[in-house]
Amino acid sequence: MENEKKAKNLWKPAAIIAFCLLLIVSVCYGTGLGCKTADKKTAPAESTSSSASETAQPNSDALSLWNDSAAAKKELTEYVEAVTKEGSPDFIPVENRIAVFDLDGTLACETDPCYFDHCIFYHRVMEDPDYKDKASDFEKQVASEVKTFMETGESRPDSMERHGRAVASAFAGMTPEELVSYVSEYAKTPAPGYEGITRAEQFYKPMLEVVDYLKANDFTVYVVSGTDRFIVRGLVEASPLDLPNNQLIGSDVTLVAPDQGDTDGLDYEFDADDQLVMGGTFIVKNLDMNKVTVIQQEIGEKPVLAFGNSGSDFSMAQYALNDNQYKAKAFMLCCDDTERENGNIEKAEKMVASCKENGYTAISMKNDWKTIYGENVKRK
Repeated sequence: MENEKKAKNLWKPAAIIAFCLLLIVSVCYGTGLGCKTADKKTAPAESTSSSASETAQPNSDALSLWNDSAAAKKELTEYVEAVTKEGSPDFIPVENRIAVFDLDGTLACETDPCYFDHCIFYHRVMEDPDYKDKASDFEKQVASEVKTFMETGESRPDSMERHGRAVASAFAGMTPEELVSYVSEYAKTPAPGYEGITRAEQFYKPMLEVVDYLKANDFTVYVVSGTDRFIVRGLVEASPLDLPNNQLIGSDVTLVAPDQGDTDGLDYEFDADDQLVMGGTFIVKNLDMNKVTVIQQEIGEKPVLAFGNSGSDFSMAQYALNDNQYKAKAFMLCCDDTERENGNIEKAEKMVASCKENGYTAISMKNDWKTIYGENVKRK
């Protein structure tokens, strides 16, 4: 009996304590009074398996630099909504959401006074005090041709191949890191045709919005350019475009070890004292059909979106559109703005006609965009 009394005496305070705890918990969850629970507005985001597209910005915010009347804006946003909505007949799995962009004239200024890679090559051969006296006769000859192209717009039929070979030799011996750094520093110089902007900043702000919008909706974005791969890397490194090196594709030259000489890579062993340098031999100009080839080689997936601005991008666009298992679209920029950009009306009209003929969507710089480089940037 005495043990039973002791047990009862112990049970009563324990029950009272348990009741008090239950009451406190109920008050906390019911009112939040006195509890250190996280506020939904300030709590850190929880890790979930949701895709980025579920939290992407509304279309009106994501493409705020585009006019609401722009047909291309409407077409792109409707497309993205259709292919990212689970249950939609046009739904595309995240791993298959591949978008490819040309660089010059599509994401960034093409003619100031000509292509960026032509400008930096001319600087290297004719203006760089550390190199101009070492430049070969061939490099100087091609630089002269570039100068003519800058002034008149006229070029040789084989100019792209010659320029590729000259670029390869002009930067031979540099490590990839040195070349990227060289390009980035050059890109920070003032844009010659504009006030208030550097060469690295000459990226079309509305197109940067497109890249960010696609990334927010789980697209993997690639640059597929005719510019040398490492020049692309250097320019992008200094620019507002946020993409990693493995999503930047361009023309290629050889890479070798300094002591390798003419020895084939199969017969040379890279050792602890070696480093990679630019080999000086041009491999391929990444234009036209070569863009299709390199997309398959490096990405291994057919894109569902392609963005370009010239005939050299048509092969890439057709590759995306033709025989695609998913809904695909191609957009082409038309350089029709002669006040804010170096527009060419004749070229723009031809591009509009090509878009109608091939099923591409035309983008008008003049009519579709509220700004190009920002309101404080002016053409000289």
